[in-house]
Amino acid sequence: MSERIGFIGLGIMGRGMAANLLKAGFTLTVWNRTVARTEELVAQGAHAGASPADVAARSDVILICVSDTPDVEAVLLGEQGVLHGARPGALVIDHSTISPQATREFARRLGDVGVSMLDAPVSGGSEGAAKGTLSIMVGGDAAQYERALPILRAMGKTVTHVGGAGAGQTVKLVNQVLVVGNCLAMCEALMFAQAGGVDLQKTYDAISQGAAGSWMFTNRAPQIMQRDWRPGFTIDLQEKDLRLVMEAADQSGAPLPGTALIFQLYRTLQTRGHGAEGNHALIKALENLAGFEIEPAAG
Repeated sequence: MSERIGFIGLGIMGRGMAANLLKAGFTLTVWNRTVARTEELVAQGAHAGASPADVAARSDVILICVSDTPDVEAVLLGEQGVLHGARPGALVIDHSTISPQATREFARRLGDVGVSMLDAPVSGGSEGAAKGTLSIMVGGDAAQYERALPILRAMGKTVTHVGGAGAGQTVKLVNQVLVVGNCLAMCEALMFAQAGGVDLQKTYDAISQGAAGSWMFTNRAPQIMQRDWRPGFTIDLQEKDLRLVMEAADQSGAPLPGTALIFQLYRTLQTRGHGAEGNHALIKALENLAGFEIEPAAG
């Protein structure tokens, strides 16, 4: 008999991930702070939980996908948290991107009552969540990782056990350093092309499949050229992840001057009210510096 799954957090990533678990045939109980977000999944066959504790009581494996470290703490340890409903032998899998240090503490707290925890942050944007093609980096006990694999493979294309508790979060932050570095390079390249008077679509066609290509450029440059700021991943979440990167780098002593600059650019976009836009709207910070904008591609 397959394990009963609980899913807490049905935001831009969680809703697609939960839908793929239903498609794979898992019994699913869901909860979200905004109740309306559960309705679509309930219509597809999920059960609605009354609280995180209620979801945990009905589940063998509890998945969490929320925004930040305090949100995970509230869902796990709060008054109606998972800790109060989970039975010994249960497994919690946290897909949020949060502090590696806090993750290790949460795993210890759950372990004290016989509940295991994996940190399993994801990468691939809302597209990957919807298509079930996410990259999932997993920290925690190897035996629990093996237990979780059938569940994780319903949501992800690349699933990798990267180490002990907190290691998944650290590797996710490594991922984010590369994501934003690629994003800034893309934005600078498009600004340079615009200023140079070349056709942006032809420029994209000429270089996207060569050595300069990247997932970011392939997927987000066309959005920039259409001035389409719909998020695969929001500026608010990107800024939060970079704050976690800078905190961890401060503790470890790793020099991240480029990432620190990009972090500050995202902060300026937040203060200008762009936090809900996609992370590719980073180009707006450069447009502000330059005094000109990328012109929408024809068609």
